[in-house]
Amino acid sequence: MNQIQPKVRLFSFSFRDFLIFAGIFACAVELCILLRMADSSDGFASPVFVLAVLLISRFTNGYLFGTLAAVLSVIGINYIFTYPYWEFNFTLAGYPLTFLTMFGVSIVTCTMTTKIKQQEKLRVEGEKEKMRANLLRSVSHDIRTPLTSIVGATSTLLETEGLSREEQRELLEDARDEAQWLIRVVENLLSITRMGDARAQLSKSPEAAEEILGEAARKFRKRFPNIRVTVAVPDELLLVPMDAILIEQVLSNLLENAAVHGQTASCIQLNVQREEAYACFTVRDDGCGIPLKELPKLFDGTLKRSETPSGDGKRNMGLGLSVCMAIVRAHGGTMQAKNLDHGAEFYFRLPLSEKGVSET
Repeated sequence: MNQIQPKVRLFSFSFRDFLIFAGIFACAVELCILLRMADSSDGFASPVFVLAVLLISRFTNGYLFGTLAAVLSVIGINYIFTYPYWEFNFTLAGYPLTFLTMFGVSIVTCTMTTKIKQQEKLRVEGEKEKMRANLLRSVSHDIRTPLTSIVGATSTLLETEGLSREEQRELLEDARDEAQWLIRVVENLLSITRMGDARAQLSKSPEAAEEILGEAARKFRKRFPNIRVTVAVPDELLLVPMDAILIEQVLSNLLENAAVHGQTASCIQLNVQREEAYACFTVRDDGCGIPLKELPKLFDGTLKRSETPSGDGKRNMGLGLSVCMAIVRAHGGTMQAKNLDHGAEFYFRLPLSEKGVSET
């Protein structure tokens, strides 16, 4: 897939950038006034305003406010902070050099900042494209097996006479299991599509974490009645900004992963707790743990079928986990996994306020 170059408006105006410009420039003026009151010399103004131009150029978008800061800094140094005060004097030694220095600092810093932001946007877009490519490749390759199994089971039921009730039930259960896996694949595919669409922003609202955990556990118990699930939540109501459907899907994927790839898992603990400015969600099982060679590439969607313990040609652990990681990152959170003495633990953290959400 071809990447779309992010558009950067070099002279765009935004209220946020204006506030940054006004705040930094006002601080520079105030600092020069204080220094002027403490010292009668005039040499302090130039380095102060050079620093102000550098900071404004760094923390605003495009060239508008950096260039404006350079021009106003030269005017301020000449008119306010250089003798004769409150008068322009264009005969000052080094005045053209001061202007060129300010202007050069502004242009160079704005250019570097713009390029850094472009590179970051390209990196994020590249990660999205890689994630979607891995997902589509895994789905297109692995989806044939469950479809073949469903067709085979239903064809046997329709075309074979004299099957016992037990044989019929076994074929129907196989078809049901394959269909449930296909549903999970479709859900993951839709999630990637939602997050990959630049026009579709995550719809986040404060949700009670205990309700999300409870719903994920309820659905899991219906599919895996033989595995015990315990849910632990804090005494206080924990409201977390999230897209409830996507985070519930993350928990469902992690629970299913523990059940399928934990192999010997008989109990899964589902917990959430507050950790400073974050909510930490944990899925812990008592299964066989994670093979050490798989830990470094657990969330990138590159695990092959032969690398997954089940070896059934379709239940690719990396597929679901890469989707989980993408969803958590889209919420400004982080996700990790580790082995325990008995079993494995997956945990992810979500910020409890929109201010804690990092840009991705």
